[in-house]
Amino acid sequence: MATKAAPRPAYRCDECGLEVAKWVGRCPECQAWGTISEAGARPGLSVVAGPVSAPAKPIGEVEEQAARHRPTGENELDRVLGGGLVPGSVVLLAGEPGVGKSTLLISAAAKIAASGKRCLVVTGEESAAQVRLRAGRIGALATELYLAAETELSALIGQVETVDPDVLIVDSVQTIGSAEIDGAAGGVSQVREVTSTIIRLSKSRGMATILVGHVTKDGNVAGPRTLEHLVDVVLSFEGDRHSRLRLVRTVKNRFGPADEVGCFDLTDDGIVGLPDPSGLFLAHGSRPVPGTCVTVTMEGRRALVTEVQALVISSEQANPRRATSGVDGARTAMLLAVLQRALGATLSKHEVYAATVGGVRLAEPASDLALALALTSTARNLAVVPGLVAIGEVGLAGEIRPVSSMRARLAEAARLGFTTALVPPRCRVESVPIRTVEVDDITDAARRAIPPL
Repeated sequence: MATKAAPRPAYRCDECGLEVAKWVGRCPECQAWGTISEAGARPGLSVVAGPVSAPAKPIGEVEEQAARHRPTGENELDRVLGGGLVPGSVVLLAGEPGVGKSTLLISAAAKIAASGKRCLVVTGEESAAQVRLRAGRIGALATELYLAAETELSALIGQVETVDPDVLIVDSVQTIGSAEIDGAAGGVSQVREVTSTIIRLSKSRGMATILVGHVTKDGNVAGPRTLEHLVDVVLSFEGDRHSRLRLVRTVKNRFGPADEVGCFDLTDDGIVGLPDPSGLFLAHGSRPVPGTCVTVTMEGRRALVTEVQALVISSEQANPRRATSGVDGARTAMLLAVLQRALGATLSKHEVYAATVGGVRLAEPASDLALALALTSTARNLAVVPGLVAIGEVGLAGEIRPVSSMRARLAEAARLGFTTALVPPRCRVESVPIRTVEVDDITDAARRAIPPL
């Protein structure tokens, strides 16, 4: 009599859920490394009705107060959160090492505690003494602010049961592990299960939670992709460590807009919000100089006035250098080609440098016109007309194309005292106290922005 063969184990990708017959190092579906693990048999479930946590109610009788935002005291952080922290919500704040995540959160925790709410900070990357030193240096001390250094999930839960906080901050979720879960702390299964446990704990206690997350070398949140689906809010903390500017962007928000941006200034005394950050992105000179032009970029819903600078010098090298900082190198090369054809500017034997002021990064095409005028200005050694901003996308034929949010851009430029704006055709905006000049192409824009001596 033939014996029945034992069922072969199945293997599943922790990242995308693909099932394969044997273990492989790289998932053939999502191309992630080290995410294939043994899943075991998946018998059919037979679930019967059980007790409910709360009876269903007509939607009109459900209380709204429990889902209202509570301000943290950090206005720029509240801006990206949609008004503050919602009780029972879980926020994931991800960013590169050393960008200032811990400094921002300890400052926000102190302000939350000063308002009368109890806040618990659990650190797994530093000792309690190290966090205390930083908090003392930036003045983030409060009676209701509690601090603990833990790396075990059960110990974290014990700290929550003892302190009973209104707000929990975990720095970071990749450092928390559990002996009951396979793998080392920071692994895919560990991060997923630890996060799920903290989410259940937050929901059951009505406790707002902020999780600090690491990022990969390409800037994505480290860990399984399901991590971003589990939490309620995902924030991205960005900034060049050589610059003071820090940006917090909303990637996902179940309680508010998902396109907001908060601006912060990282100083030796801590991190402070910038309700009006445009001043960081403008060079305050006594007189106009060649090679500079001002534009207005949109960061989420926020309009930021930014100055673009360019420098063109002759070179003896066969391949002159092209260097950019804060602007896209590919678009700069494209604009150089457009300028050479449209204006006859011979730049192939010149070194070209382009940068922004204050460390801001210009990614949208609306800054094309300002960058093109800055390059033309430095090539001719003539300054752009004072009080002028340039907004528009430049096409390969040299035409100026329209961009979005023109009213918000012009209103911000007028608020800062600019008097004239070069805009694409058919983009005239009424009731904005700034003179708009429509330009059809880069030749027309250069003639109006850089008049001859």
